[in-house]
Amino acid sequence: MDIALLLVALIVILFGAEAFTNALEHLGERLKISEGVTGSIFAAVGTALPETIVPVVAVLAGSNDAHIGEEVGVGAILGAPMMLSTLTLFLMATFAAHKRGWGGEFRPERSGLDRDLTWFLAAFGFSAVAIFIPHRLELVRGLIALSLVLMYFIYLMLTIRASAKLVVDGHGTEADHPLYLSRLGLPENLVTIVLQLGIGLTFIILGAKGFVVGIEHLSVWLGVSALVLSLLIVPVATELPEKINSILWIRRHRDTLAFGNVTGAMVFQGSLLPALGIMLTPWEPRPEVLLGMGLTLAASSYLFFMLRRGHLKPWHLTVNGMLYVAYFLTLTW
Repeated sequence: MDIALLLVALIVILFGAEAFTNALEHLGERLKISEGVTGSIFAAVGTALPETIVPVVAVLAGSNDAHIGEEVGVGAILGAPMMLSTLTLFLMATFAAHKRGWGGEFRPERSGLDRDLTWFLAAFGFSAVAIFIPHRLELVRGLIALSLVLMYFIYLMLTIRASAKLVVDGHGTEADHPLYLSRLGLPENLVTIVLQLGIGLTFIILGAKGFVVGIEHLSVWLGVSALVLSLLIVPVATELPEKINSILWIRRHRDTLAFGNVTGAMVFQGSLLPALGIMLTPWEPRPEVLLGMGLTLAASSYLFFMLRRGHLKPWHLTVNGMLYVAYFLTLTW
């Protein structure tokens, strides 16, 4: 029954995320903004909503057991960027290699990818520092959380500011599919786009609530820590929108959207979500937490280094895949 609840919740989450992302693409096209903004902000935020809503629901309204809710919340917060920086990038590389070969080359718009990784490493590194701040220093922890929120909004402004030049250079957004509500006969205008955004968000919230309840029940049934289960299962499920969209884009050689969807979500998850964790959860240096943070920073730093080094090829990202395998084996053994 618990597994069935998880599957139903997952389907609801994916349906909502797909509707939300589709509407965001049309909004980007209507606003005449770049693929970088659409990928790193619109698509990233849209597909990051499931893993954003899950910890919020888990901490604030997920269970009568506050401790389990906090563990699910911390697992969802830390597992999301871990999954994106390791397994998701490796899956993108695998599908890219099928079309281009392992020695082929990725060609994303480099300035946007560089900006995403720079801000993610800064924000997530800062959130790692907060792990070691004692709880009695509430003011210090609060200032760190506020700084993380401000960092994300500065990142947003810089990304949007770069949009105009990128559009002129031929990186304007074009929606891949018609607006879903327009297939029902509704006019394709701003009102319909906003309506579809609202529908998508509603399904995401409902699915997240069901998913949190299912994880809590499953952890009791299996006798496994809710934190470990959340670090491994919640990200796999909630990151599916990023994985699916980025794989589709990478197969069509739309590398800017593919990478921006992942790295933009990483910035969102590496700043706003840890701010939530610092304020509402224990956010303390447990071994599972330190391992996840360390490997996430290692995988992201490696991608940043390879990007700065020059050409980025599919085989380079096998290192990210191996880091995820090491993480999985360590937690399960």
